[in-house]
Amino acid sequence: MLDYRFIKDNLAAVKANIAARNMDADADAVVALFDRRTELVTSLQAMQTKRNENAKSMKGKLSDDERKRLIDEGKAIKDEIAAAEAELARAEADLDAAGRRIPNMAHPDAPVGKEDKDNTEVKRVGEPTKFAFEPKDHVQIGESLDLIDFDAGTKVSGVKFYYLKNEAVFLEQALIMYAMNVLRKHGFTPFITPDVAKEEILQGIGFNPRGKESNVYNIEEEGTCLVATAEITLGGYHKDEILPKEKLPLLYCGLSHCFRREAGAAGQFSKGLYRVHQFNKLEMFVYCLPEQSDALHEKLRLIEEEIFSGLGVPFRVVDTCTGDLGAPAYRKWDLEAWMPGRNGGEWGEVTSTSNCTDFQARRLNVRFKDDDGKNKYVHMLNGTAIALSRAMIAVLENYQDADGSVRVPAVLVPFCGFDRILPRL
Repeated sequence: MLDYRFIKDNLAAVKANIAARNMDADADAVVALFDRRTELVTSLQAMQTKRNENAKSMKGKLSDDERKRLIDEGKAIKDEIAAAEAELARAEADLDAAGRRIPNMAHPDAPVGKEDKDNTEVKRVGEPTKFAFEPKDHVQIGESLDLIDFDAGTKVSGVKFYYLKNEAVFLEQALIMYAMNVLRKHGFTPFITPDVAKEEILQGIGFNPRGKESNVYNIEEEGTCLVATAEITLGGYHKDEILPKEKLPLLYCGLSHCFRREAGAAGQFSKGLYRVHQFNKLEMFVYCLPEQSDALHEKLRLIEEEIFSGLGVPFRVVDTCTGDLGAPAYRKWDLEAWMPGRNGGEWGEVTSTSNCTDFQARRLNVRFKDDDGKNKYVHMLNGTAIALSRAMIAVLENYQDADGSVRVPAVLVPFCGFDRILPRL
């Protein structure tokens, strides 16, 4: 969350940022609640001082009447303090609830817009794949080569679940090992993370664990949720810790299952593997000093580009507009791969990377001790190394051949053990 003092001192800019992000938040209410909390804290401190003075007065030689008066006065002060503490607790809860609705400030260069169509293309690697035949989409390819079974997934688990079969199983494992080795080369510490996290961790990262707008599967009566990304579990790893400055930056990568409700997601753009309720993903996460975060954000994006360049899949990089950033992100880059089967050939998001500055760190209380001896909040960044379901779409659709077979990118062959997926006889 943003610092309350920052919101008060930069109220006009904060309100303009909320409007640019097309979000529902009340900065004026936050300032009013912040001022009210300050008043209550000051008043409470005065009462506590009065209580201490009363206690000191009890130590001298007193008449019975004086002692009784001080005792009665002490009881009254105690009751006043209890009432003031209760009122302060309510004010702090209201302030926290209102403050959590305020999004992070957006980078001044982020394009202003409401949705993904307002994103700005900044780079293109490769050109859309051309075919001498009518290309299939990945659903058709998966069914014809017996690689993906959506019908069985729906029968057993519900819509937007699926089975991977045959060569697709090895292809997914190859994608994991390929991306994991790229990250190992760049110095990332690998994790396999839990599939469950406490609601307080999700709230700290910026996910809404409950309500109609939630994209999260909540585990009833447990206070926990199934994770939508390893960003949640890696981001919570150092909650309430003070990290050694000399150890920063910390580069982590986490392999996890991801569970998303995707409520209301339907239509051509959500077809097949593109939007599903469960998939696997390798996520990058960084804890760093504030002055390091811009350069590390660029590093994460370049790693994503390296992974997809190595796969030989055409992609473009877009600078995400304010309305599509998400509350925690200061700036976000998306990689969109060319998907020949998507509505006759379109770009589809395959990765994103966000610099969340100290927005998540404030919620999760992750700090470092600076050279001046003061504890300050770290900056936290995340980025998709590879989302396996969408990478599978890009590989199957771009590497298909006229005979119905699919070539395997050369970088994956050592991990999966074959260079082509052939039609079954």
